[in-house]
Amino acid sequence: MKTHRIGIIMNGVTGRMGTNQHLIRSIKAIIDQGGVRLSDHEVIMPDPVLVGRSEDKLRALAARVGVQRVSTNLDAELDKPENQIYFDATLTGQRPNGVRKAIAAKKHIYCEKPTATTSAEARALADEVTAAGLKNGVVQDKLWLPGLLKLKYLIDTGFFGKILSVRGEFGYWVFTGEYEKLQRPSWNYRKEDDGGIIVDMLCHWQYVIQNLFGDVKSLSCLGATHVPTRWDEAGKPYKCTADDSAYATFELKNGVICHFNSSWAVRVDRDDLLTLQVDGTHGTAVAGLRDCKAQALAATPRCVWNPDVDSPIKYQDGWTRVPSNDTYDNAFKVQWELFLKHVVTGSPFPWSLHEGAKGVQLAELGLKSWAERKWVDVPGLK
Repeated sequence: MKTHRIGIIMNGVTGRMGTNQHLIRSIKAIIDQGGVRLSDHEVIMPDPVLVGRSEDKLRALAARVGVQRVSTNLDAELDKPENQIYFDATLTGQRPNGVRKAIAAKKHIYCEKPTATTSAEARALADEVTAAGLKNGVVQDKLWLPGLLKLKYLIDTGFFGKILSVRGEFGYWVFTGEYEKLQRPSWNYRKEDDGGIIVDMLCHWQYVIQNLFGDVKSLSCLGATHVPTRWDEAGKPYKCTADDSAYATFELKNGVICHFNSSWAVRVDRDDLLTLQVDGTHGTAVAGLRDCKAQALAATPRCVWNPDVDSPIKYQDGWTRVPSNDTYDNAFKVQWELFLKHVVTGSPFPWSLHEGAKGVQLAELGLKSWAERKWVDVPGLK
C-alpha cells in the first residue's frame, strides 16, 4: 500500500468549531478510518500538528484526541517540509497573517470562512495564493449537509419546474450568559472583535445560493442588535456592539428571489435550526440540515381563505419525505477529503479562496445596505 503522509498545520483548532468539526469529526475520523483511499493500493494519511498560543490547551486537546504533535511556534512548523498544508481556524482578523506566512513558506492553504474582514483583503489573499501556484480552499460545509444534498437532487432532476423563490430560516436562542452557560463565544457579539451575524452567515448564504440557485444580482439587508447586553466567559456583563440578527433579501440574476432570516435571538418552532423552503411551478420542498420533504403540484391542496372555521386541511400531512438513497458523512469531513485528494492528485476543487472572497463581499454589501438603508448591486468578483 502506497501511503501519502501529509503534514497538516492546524492553527487555532482549540476553539469549538476547530476542535469538534475539523479535528475530531474530520481529520481524526479520517485517520481512524485508515486515511483517504485513492485505490486499492494507494491512500492519503493526514499527520496533523496542533498550533496555537497555549501549550497547555494544545497538549490537553492532543491527549484527548490522540494526536502526537503540538507546537506554539508557527514559523518553525512552516519551515518543516513534511508539513504540506496550512489550515487556519483562528479569529478572522488574524487569518491573513497566518495565510500570508504559509504562502511565503509554499504551503497549500485551507481555511475557515470568512477568509478576511474585508473583501479587498479576501481578494488580495486569493490573488496571492494563486500567483504562488499553491492549491487552496475555503470551508463551505453546508453544501454537503444531507438535507441540502437531497434538495440539490430535486433541483437536478427537475422536480421544481421553474424555481420561483427561496425562504431560509436560520437561528436559535443564544443564552445571554447571565444565568445560563453560553453556547457561543462572547466575541461573536462585539463588532470590534469581528463579530456579528451578517459577517458570519451571509458568507454561508452566498455559496449556498450560488451553488444551488444562481448568482446574486442585488440585495437588501437589515441588521439588528436585539439583545443589547450579554455576559462573557468570566461572567462579566458587556455591551453588544455587533448585530445578532439579519433580515436579507437577494435578487438573483435568473429572477429567483431568496429571503434569509438569520438570528441568535429567536426560539425555534421549525423542523430544524436551518430550513430552506424552495417554491417552484411544479413543486415545493423544505430542507433542513439532514431531512427534506416535498410536495408536488399534483399533491398540492386547494386552499381557500376562511378564518371563521377550523381548516379542513391538515397541511402537514400533504408532504412526502425525500428518501435517503445515499450514506451521508460529516459535511466538514467530506470537504476535507476532497481537499486532500486535490493536494495529492490535482483533482478538481472549485471551492477556492477566490470563492471565499465572494462570501466576504456579500457580507460587506449586506452591512452597506443596512448602513445606507437601500438596495445594493452585487458586482462580479474579478
